[in-house]
Parts: sequence; C-alpha cells; structure tokens
Amino acid sequence: MPPLLARIDHAFTQFQWKGEVIVVNDGSTDTTLKVASNFNALVPIRVIDLQPNGGLAGAIRAGLNAAISVANDPLDIVVTLDADDSQNPFLIERMLHQIYEGSDLVIASRYQQGARIHGLTASRKLFSWAAGMLFRVFVGFPGVRDYTCGFRAYKASFLKRVMDFYGETFITQQGFGCMVEILLKIGVAGAIMHEAPMILRYDLKQGASKMNVKKTIRQTLVLLYQYRMGKLIRNEKTSLA
Repeated sequence: MPPLLARIDHAFTQFQWKGEVIVVNDGSTDTTLKVASNFNALVPIRVIDLQPNGGLAGAIRAGLNAAISVANDPLDIVVTLDADDSQNPFLIERMLHQIYEGSDLVIASRYQQGARIHGLTASRKLFSWAAGMLFRVFVGFPGVRDYTCGFRAYKASFLKRVMDFYGETFITQQGFGCMVEILLKIGVAGAIMHEAPMILRYDLKQGASKMNVKKTIRQTLVLLYQYRMGKLIRNEKTSLA
C-alpha cells in the first residue's frame, strides 16, 4: 500500500489532478487499515472499512458507490485499480485524455500493441489470454480486447446512469467475475470503449494472489452462457442506449 499511495500522490502532483483517493479495506487482518488511514499525502485519502471480508465484488461496489456519490461534474472520471502496486497510476493520465476525447470507458489493456507483462506465471497468462479470446469471440465489443482487467477509467456520468438503471443488481457476480459483469453491462448500454496499453508489473505485486483460477474459469464460462442466453442483462437494456 505505501509504494502505491506514494506513486498516486506523485501522479496527482505531477499532472495536477483534482480529486480524492478512495481506499476500500475489505476486512483485512494486516495493517492495511492503519497504513491507509495514516498515510501522509497531498491528495485527500478516504478509507472505507468493510467488515468482515466480503470479497472483490463487495469492495468494488462500495468503492464505486462512494465515488459516484460525489461525482457531480460532467467532466468527473472514476478510476479503479488494484492495490498491490502492479498497475502504474501514471497511466491514468493517458486514460483521462481518452475519456475527454469521447470515450465512456478506457481499459488498461494487456493485449494492445505496446503492452508488457512482467512476473506473471505461465498458467495465469494462459488463463487471461483464453478468457480474453472467448469474450472477443462471443461478445466482441468494438475496441475491447481485455475483458478482465480491473484497471479502468469510467466517465462518471455514464457509469452513474448504468448503476442507477440496475440498482442493487448492477453487481451480482462474486469474485473476479464482477469486473466482467460490469464491463458487459456498460458495453450493452452503448458505451464507447477504448484501451490503453499497460505495462503490468506483477513482479512488484505485494502479497500473494487471491485468485482461485479454477473457480474463476468456471465463473467466466457461466458469465458467457448467461450473457449469450440473455440472462445477465435486463430486458430493458435498449432503453440505456
């Protein structure tokens, strides 16, 4: 957490962003809550403490709700990224420009030209590639190759409209599948989506991965089935476009 927060604070200063950092502490048993609450930074840091641990879906839901609640300007942007220091916050500047140029969602992609992946195991690389290929074949949103990465920039007004439409059912999937679910619902709503090539530094990751690969594979296949059968997206989806 300290290296990431320091880089975020540096990026805010370097690019003169205006905003705040929201840290969602999902029932951690280490010193995350203390470190985040007491970190000395120029950028305001708000900590949301969820107890007990509820998984990624609950943390993402809490973070997005908190961000949307204060995003009142048409130019506001909500960014999500992992807290393990494997994703570089300086890439956000390029993602912001793409939003201002007309995108509703920009994904930090591992599969666009110029992207690099360092330190990821061969099995995780294979899973990520296979999942991306399945979604490109069976979903195929224009401009999207990386469906599972959580490092994203959302146009806040568009995100809020989709969240308001779905309400409590905006996120129904648990674990890592929730990020795919969000992308599918944003895409069906007619979002203009682009990607920015990312250098993923998994060798800098702090702590062990919490992803259960077998469980995530099963969840990915179920998501695809639900999407293709029209069971994931509400029937009123056309009213969002």
